[in-house]
Amino acid sequence: MNAQAEHRSDDKTVATNRKARHDFALLETLECGIQLTGTEVKSLRLGQASLVDCYARIRDGELWIEGLHIPPYEQGDKRTHEPMRPRKLLVHRRQIEALRRDASEKGLSLVPLRLYFSHGIAKVEIAVARGKRQHEKRQAIATRDAQREAERELGRRR
Repeated sequence: MNAQAEHRSDDKTVATNRKARHDFALLETLECGIQLTGTEVKSLRLGQASLVDCYARIRDGELWIEGLHIPPYEQGDKRTHEPMRPRKLLVHRRQIEALRRDASEKGLSLVPLRLYFSHGIAKVEIAVARGKRQHEKRQAIATRDAQREAERELGRRR
C-alpha cells in the first residue's frame, strides 16, 4: 500500500471519484481486482460506470464494493446484470486484515477512488480515508487557490 498511487500510461481509466479527494483525507491506497460478469466488462470497456456514493466494506472476511453503478450492456441479451449489485473485490487475506485494522479505527472509511483497466484487467483503487470537516475543506480550497495565484504571478513575471 502506498500513500499516492502512480498512474501508469497503459491504464485506461473508466471512472473516477473526484469528490472523494475533496471530502476525505486519503491515508493509503490499494489496487484491487474486481469480480465482474461478461456484460459488466463490456459496459466498462465502453466507459460506462459511476463511483458516486460508492463505498467498500469488509463482510464475512471478504472485501465488497457497494453502490458502484455499471449500466446494462445494450447489445447483450435480456438476461443482463443488475446495475447496482454488490461486487467482490479481489485482494489477499493479509491485505483484508490490514484494511480491517485500519477501517476499525474511528472515523476511517474505505473509499473507491477510480475504476480502470490495467493490462486488460478491471481494477479498483481504494483508499483508507478520514472524512474532512467543513473547515478543513474550506482551508484546502483556500490553499489551492493561493497556490494557483502564486503560479499565475510567477508566469506573468517571466
